Amino acid sequence: MSPADTEARRVTRPRADALRNRERIVTAARETFVEFGPDVPLDEIARRAGVGNATLYRHFPDRETLIHEVVLFVLARTTERAHEAAAEEADAFEALRRFTHAAADERIGALCPLLSGAFDKDFPDLTQERTRLEAAVEGLFARAHEQGRLRPDVAVGDLLVALSQLTRPLPGAACLNADRFTHRHLQLFLDGLEAPARSELPGAAATLEDLRSD
Repeated sequence: MSPADTEARRVTRPRADALRNRERIVTAARETFVEFGPDVPLDEIARRAGVGNATLYRHFPDRETLIHEVVLFVLARTTERAHEAAAEEADAFEALRRFTHAAADERIGALCPLLSGAFDKDFPDLTQERTRLEAAVEGLFARAHEQGRLRPDVAVGDLLVALSQLTRPLPGAACLNADRFTHRHLQLFLDGLEAPARSELPGAAATLEDLRSD
């Protein structure tokens, strides 16, 4: 290896390590936010990530910056899962089913507590990523409706509300084992979405506009 190559590795390797540390921190933060809520001590996140406190604060100087990154991370990865399901499943309802379970694995339930309270959710990058996710899920719904595989009296908001409720345990150690029920209960919910409908739903379908106005 030439001196130039050695120097190049010396320059680029810390950046690769830093990127891995950043990803570990964001992943650990996502998990602890789901388990304990957004006020979990940052020291606990560092411990879960396997990094020192100084490393965490070097990447994320305050809680709001870390929450922002976690929200972007969850939104982007959930959107990817929607696109994969749409591209790889010929049956539209199977695509919707696959996406729903994948969204649970991506911890989409973490978004509700993170986006509540004083957190500023109107950053352009968050708005853009949220719009991408909504468009992807609306596409799954439209295709399932066109194929007659999805009951006609439901909308995207119905799925997003259920995902939020079924994938986010109450904060606290007593709820850490709730994950084992998540996919079971999501499957029960999905069975209720499939056409033909087995009952008449009260009220009106929940749209994205309904969710934005709440």
